[in-house]
Amino acid sequence: MNKDLKQFIIELISRKEEENEQFIKYTFYELRVKHNLTEQEVNEVLKISKDYFRNKGYKVYLTKERFEYKNAYRIVQDNELMIAIKK
Repeated sequence: MNKDLKQFIIELISRKEEENEQFIKYTFYELRVKHNLTEQEVNEVLKISKDYFRNKGYKVYLTKERFEYKNAYRIVQDNELMIAIKK
């Protein structure tokens, strides 16, 4: 992984936590279109972010996985790559 991608991931995680510490969402549009990441880079972002949030006590869900949030069951949509919910 190159240094620029590593720095991007650190800044992305930080920004996500500042926006809403309880509910983190990564979308296809955000990573592939807005930030112009390759599929390989997106996979690296998701892998590192998933590990980071799990280590901080979040429940992490990927596309098509079912989860409960605010007493309702949802499925991570096709355009959503990852959702992390604070336990």
